[in-house]
Amino acid sequence: MLKKIPRQRQLEMYKTVLISFINPEHELCQLAKKINWDQLEKDLEPMYSKVGRPSVPIRTMVGLLLLKQIYNLGDETVVARWLENPYWQHFTGEVYFQYRYPFDPSDFVHFRKRVGEEGMQRIFRESVHLFSGDELKQAVKEVRIDTTVQEKNIQFPTDRRLYERTLDYCKRIARKEGIQLKRTYSREIRKLKYELRFARHPKNLKKYPKLEGKLYRITVKIYNDLLAQLEPQTEAYDDTMQILYRVLTQQRDDTEKVYSIHEPQVHCIAKGKEHKKYEFGNKSSVVYTRHGGIIVGAMAFEKNPFDGHTLQSQLEQVQELTSFVPRYAIVDRGYRGQKQLGITTVVMPKNLKRESRYLKKKREERCRSRAGVEGLISHLKLDHRMLRNYLKGTEGDKINTLLAAAAYNMKKWMVRQRAFFFIFIRNFFFGVPDLLPIYIKTSGIRKMRYY
Repeated sequence: MLKKIPRQRQLEMYKTVLISFINPEHELCQLAKKINWDQLEKDLEPMYSKVGRPSVPIRTMVGLLLLKQIYNLGDETVVARWLENPYWQHFTGEVYFQYRYPFDPSDFVHFRKRVGEEGMQRIFRESVHLFSGDELKQAVKEVRIDTTVQEKNIQFPTDRRLYERTLDYCKRIARKEGIQLKRTYSREIRKLKYELRFARHPKNLKKYPKLEGKLYRITVKIYNDLLAQLEPQTEAYDDTMQILYRVLTQQRDDTEKVYSIHEPQVHCIAKGKEHKKYEFGNKSSVVYTRHGGIIVGAMAFEKNPFDGHTLQSQLEQVQELTSFVPRYAIVDRGYRGQKQLGITTVVMPKNLKRESRYLKKKREERCRSRAGVEGLISHLKLDHRMLRNYLKGTEGDKINTLLAAAAYNMKKWMVRQRAFFFIFIRNFFFGVPDLLPIYIKTSGIRKMRYY
């Protein structure tokens, strides 16, 4: 059952109200006023039951999720920081300073499962609507689109590591079901692990295939022994045994390979990076306005689709979130084959023989501006938890991408508010009323000149 925060709380005599000792002009206080919490609660309320114990208020859960992504913290650390920060408590709807955790950090998992991709899409839409309608309408005319790899929290997959994990899974299932394996090969496996530890050394290259082959044969024997003794009624392990079978039977040139047993949907993606030839995760796409620097679209895709095939769905998401259709989509050569999608013209670096000098210059300017999306992706990864995704499954990929984009927009809005506040303070105390900040288009508020 959904628990709501009362609109007018009864004030207590012996407690200090938060707003009485914090700065109401702080960017988090301004952001709390700007977000439409009532509408957000109304949209997410159908995902809750009408009976049962009252839940944690939606504003508390959503607020802490946003703080976690904005400041790049974990589930446990964001709750601990919330306990000592009055601004964070005010942002999540508290009236008095709290001395206890608002909920157990594991409740984040249940909330993400409850609202899913649809709820996160609603939170992302709220971050886009922070910016005024006229600014958004002008900014969406030209957008920059690019894809990146959101790496999953898995170890680098090798055949030897997958065989060892398969052995662990088989023995764990046997121990849980009370199955006595014919032979566990514990001593042989321990010896093989030690010998394989330095098998890549040039002196041991000849021994490596033999040792790995022996480990593989032991894994197959234990798997077959477990499969023979498992009762047909034990359906809880059907998916796990199927994944283990795929690990033991996949070949080098197979397309749908398993790179992680606990995350079987992970794919191997090559982006042509010199320092990182292969990345294991999912492909995510970001839409970034050329003027204004607002993220108006973010999607995570299953498998490894061609970049050009993701363009249509990405533009549809932009239209759904902003109610505007981009006139120009600036992309790189990875989207080749796409020229026009509805009223949207796809702009990419290419040589056109029949093109006027003016059109060529405009196209070159747009293509040069596309490089700005690379810095955006770097911020999303390093500052807003897209560098390594810790959420489970394809649903976790989509949720993490949307939350990272929402956090970026809110952080950008807060930076603007902070700059306007400092300009006001400077004008008020130092008496310089003719200071005019001129914002450079490429980087918004970060670079500023005064005249």
